[in-house]
Amino acid sequence: MKHTMISDAVREKAMVMAPASKSISHRYLLGAALAKGISTVHHTLESLDLECTRTVLNSAGACLEPLAESTPESGAWRITGMDGKPRGGTELSPLSCDVGESGTTCRLLTAVLAAGEGVFRIHGKGRMHDRPIGELLDALSNLGTTATCEGKSGCPPLLLHARGLDPSCCNGEVTIGMDISSQYFSGLLLAAPLSCSPLTLVLGGKKTVSWPYVGLTLQCLTDFGIDFDIDVRPHQEALWETLTSGAWRYLKEVKPGCLRVRLRPGTYQSGDYTVEGDWSGASYLLAAGALGQRPVSVRGLRPDSLQGDRAILDILQKMGANVDIQADTVTVSPSILHGVALDMGACPDLVPTVAVLAAYAHGSTHISNVAHLRYKESDRIEAPATELAKAGVTVNRLDDGLLINGMAGHGNGESDHPILPDDVDLCAHNDHRIAMSLALLGLRQPGLCVRERLDNAAVVSKSFPHFWKVWEQLT
Repeated sequence: MKHTMISDAVREKAMVMAPASKSISHRYLLGAALAKGISTVHHTLESLDLECTRTVLNSAGACLEPLAESTPESGAWRITGMDGKPRGGTELSPLSCDVGESGTTCRLLTAVLAAGEGVFRIHGKGRMHDRPIGELLDALSNLGTTATCEGKSGCPPLLLHARGLDPSCCNGEVTIGMDISSQYFSGLLLAAPLSCSPLTLVLGGKKTVSWPYVGLTLQCLTDFGIDFDIDVRPHQEALWETLTSGAWRYLKEVKPGCLRVRLRPGTYQSGDYTVEGDWSGASYLLAAGALGQRPVSVRGLRPDSLQGDRAILDILQKMGANVDIQADTVTVSPSILHGVALDMGACPDLVPTVAVLAAYAHGSTHISNVAHLRYKESDRIEAPATELAKAGVTVNRLDDGLLINGMAGHGNGESDHPILPDDVDLCAHNDHRIAMSLALLGLRQPGLCVRERLDNAAVVSKSFPHFWKVWEQLT
């Protein structure tokens, strides 16, 4: 396909490094903390979310110490594992587990801590105490864990009374859905090897969102020496078929009632691990290549990654962007974009980025299958719609997504793209992904410094603390 450039006078390309994967950083730190022995984990993301995970793991029995080569941009850690048994407090003095605003920390650790012994108080701040976790708590209850919510039912803060996971309480099988979050399933996958007998996890619910994140969890289990089998079937009346070793990597989507994972008790193996680059964090940088005045090359990305947000490549190409993929570098050049229809159920974290891209496109972009975005750090359906409207973009909120009416071709000059009025400021909605996606608005409006117009530019520290430093290299 021939791609049309925005300008014949394209400036020299910018070269930047992708941040470390947030999802894999969480999982590798958890695996090393649960292992027997000493591990090193290199190129971890250093962010508020990961700080929450490290702090809880330290409190629960592991020892995480920074190595000399650790930097704010790329962490390196020496981890002495707890040998599979998180240790909590007592009824009178529960172990405080502050997950901040990190949904990943909350959901993965709730399952893992339940496999330990003692009382854990899991709490956070902001919207965390409104974010649902009830389905996971029900599954843990079936495995012998007692949880008491202190506020809203099915949400933190909560007291977790852990006595280890006992699959015999539910005949060795638990069913859990992914309608709201894949992290329930991932948390149980990480916790299952710590149980006293084999446990089978069956995918339930009515739909499956964010399946690729489960793939990352399965990869983590494999890397840490945990054995499992996966059975699939084409429909719920069919017989189960066991996948051959590693074939789960090629599962692009799964249906409720048609997948189960069988895990046996096992020990996480200590070792040396390195986290790959993050496609979620890189999405803003790659999008800048399509919208800005010069190509952007992002290093440190694996084109064959299991990360679901690798889908940004397919989305950019589908919208007409000029994308060049090399061994560990992806380059996106200024391009004329067009609207598309996108089912983003497998890559919901990309929605804020794609919504801004769509605002600069010819025609409309329909984003669907992301109703669960209303339960993230912000309402990620409402927030992009609200902020893009300030720049003159017409956005329709849908039950399960967004319809963005691109501004390209609607007029002459500046009216062909979003323009933020001088007297209007932007709101990050206390959400790192909203803040970073809105940075794209400054690429075609001379004099607009989005960082200065945001109510909370520092919120990016949740997942990409040095984002604004990197962004300066692109403008």
